[in-house]
Amino acid sequence: MFEMIKNSIGLFFRGRLFAEPQKAYTQLALGILTGALIFIAARKAGIAAVPSSVVAGAIAGALQPYLFRNLRYR
Repeated sequence: MFEMIKNSIGLFFRGRLFAEPQKAYTQLALGILTGALIFIAARKAGIAAVPSSVVAGAIAGALQPYLFRNLRYR
């Protein structure tokens, strides 16, 4: 299992994991941006940093499978 994870990480950083790497990176950036915006909005609303980061991370993490649903792997 560890070898599979290590291999996937290596392929990702070499740009050979996805058939369309630009689309994958765009979707990943969109998820990160969404999490950051939720965190900033929660902080502006007066919520403490730790709960804000937990909520933003949970929402952004739950969003990733939706964003990656149409990606093709090599």
